[in-house]
Amino acid sequence: MALPGFLTQISSDTLLVLAAYGALGGFYLVVAPLALIWWLQKRWTVMGKIERTALYGLVFLFFPGMIAFAPFINLRMAGQGEVGG
Repeated sequence: MALPGFLTQISSDTLLVLAAYGALGGFYLVVAPLALIWWLQKRWTVMGKIERTALYGLVFLFFPGMIAFAPFINLRMAGQGEVGG
């Protein structure tokens, strides 16, 4: 099967650069925000001032990925049970 004309002219350096951009973009938009959300949820009630400040800085740094996952993640704390039963 023959490749389209534009694909036969792409050099290996160009493919390497595109792969690097894809890997860095995937880390920035998917891996780091999900790891940060997981860490925040796990440590929310026990972290100290310095850890909380550092994590808020990371939230600011990875804000686009955090916003992308925000509609799908529930960070509410588990309640004590049913109220008024």
